[in-house]
Amino acid sequence: QVQLVESGGGLVQAGGSLRLSCAASGRADSNYPMAWFRQAPGKEREFVAGIVWFGQRTYYGDSVKGRFTISGDNAKNTLYLQMNSLKPEDTAVYYCAARTGAYDIDYYARHYNYWGQGTQVTVSA
Repeated sequence: QVQLVESGGGLVQAGGSLRLSCAASGRADSNYPMAWFRQAPGKEREFVAGIVWFGQRTYYGDSVKGRFTISGDNAKNTLYLQMNSLKPEDTAVYYCAARTGAYDIDYYARHYNYWGQGTQVTVSA
């Protein structure tokens, strides 16, 4: 079992920045792929960014490339998402996800088996 708890969401003006955190617990081995997804009202859950700890490989959705950075502290079992140059279209609930038993990230939400409760990010124009 893996427990994921996100924090750091809030309201920010367009052009501003936020940093999300995701604290993972429950497994001694935390070397599994993790990702951030987001879901806006009426839309499907969308891949934002992912990381594979071994080799520190990172992946990004096209809409956030160059603006968002995923990182983490494996020793602290904490995942981060630094979001810069935020736009109103970034408004969504952001979720942290873990894909245990796998060796790489996946762009589809259905392939992740653990999820946090989500944190709201609202970007005003």
